[in-house]
Amino acid sequence: MSEEEDALWQMTQYEGFEIHVAPLSKNQESDPPPASEAYTYVGYVCHPGANPKLPGHAVSFYAEGDIGFPSAQTALDEGMHVGRAVVDGTHPDLSVLSLVTSGV
Repeated sequence: MSEEEDALWQMTQYEGFEIHVAPLSKNQESDPPPASEAYTYVGYVCHPGANPKLPGHAVSFYAEGDIGFPSAQTALDEGMHVGRAVVDGTHPDLSVLSLVTSGV
């Protein structure tokens, strides 16, 4: 099982979509581990009840680069903020337009 499958996913409904975000520990990725805990996140936006594993059913996103957050809650909050930006159409690179036009 991958780290994403084991993650503690949180979901919220927003403007007719579901935003799913999971905070992930960055300590598992580094050798040696950093002195303090650091977190990142992964997430996706989909229509309620959609299967995100099917192509075209979700818009995925993640923290880019070496961005780290001091706590799992901070990473979760930022991931939810990014998910809302995707739904609102204010994210610079991602949009739910493909979900709306495909009818999925």
